[in-house]
Amino acid sequence: MRSTRIAAVVAGVVMVAGLTACNGGKTDNAGGSGGGAGSNQSPLEAALASLKTASQQTDGKKSAEVDGTVKMGPSTQTMKGAMDWSQGMRMDVTITQPAGPMAGKPTKALYTPTAMYMGIPIQGKSWIKYDYDALAKKLGPSGALLKDQMNNNNPNRAMELLISSGKVKEAGKEDVRGVQATHYTGTLSVSELTRMQSKNVSEQDLKALEQQLKASGTENETIDLWISSENLLVKKREQMAGAKTFDSTVYYSHYGTKVTVTEPPASETVDFDKVGQP
Repeated sequence: MRSTRIAAVVAGVVMVAGLTACNGGKTDNAGGSGGGAGSNQSPLEAALASLKTASQQTDGKKSAEVDGTVKMGPSTQTMKGAMDWSQGMRMDVTITQPAGPMAGKPTKALYTPTAMYMGIPIQGKSWIKYDYDALAKKLGPSGALLKDQMNNNNPNRAMELLISSGKVKEAGKEDVRGVQATHYTGTLSVSELTRMQSKNVSEQDLKALEQQLKASGTENETIDLWISSENLLVKKREQMAGAKTFDSTVYYSHYGTKVTVTEPPASETVDFDKVGQP
């Protein structure tokens, strides 16, 4: 298996895990802290206030069970497991890919604040290690973004992005796996997405990333969020259209669940950039 193919797998798994394609910074211009519309609030102000409350509540739970799918062109990956964002992002999930050497076979993936491990037997070892610093160097601007998100991200970042953009509206009430939820939606341009990146991503990388997205034919991203009556994110969908359509849907449940992630021993891992080498 070539490292470039594995790097593509990493990108897909990251998106399935619930990491928004571009993360937004926190803002205090979203209105009041309570969910729902006040008597003097406009629809936009009410939506922003509700999302601000949901962002705070979701972030405070620190962990959750997650499952979902990501479609990249004709290919669909699935993922199921749990994540903890109390001290950097930690996650233990099982993914299934439709193609490649592991096609149709559930594959274990572990995430820590510094690296990701995929349970793929290769070269006499049990795991492939993706060090985020190494990925940042290997993948360029997208690698720098990946490193930043894996170090800092959590489910409430999609809400922060819409809050920061001020482009969101309520789209009604819906049932999400038996939970009554309010649906919010917003669409941002590529330029807006890249301008709202974390300050940990350099200006040079942001410009390069924007050019990469535009070159692929991507013009915007639509984010849909479903918030429960307890002000918790229960579903997130992200859609980007370009040379290959990207469509990710993630469900969140059992907030506060215990998540334990143990790094595989070094003797059982192969660095992704050494895969295929003797």
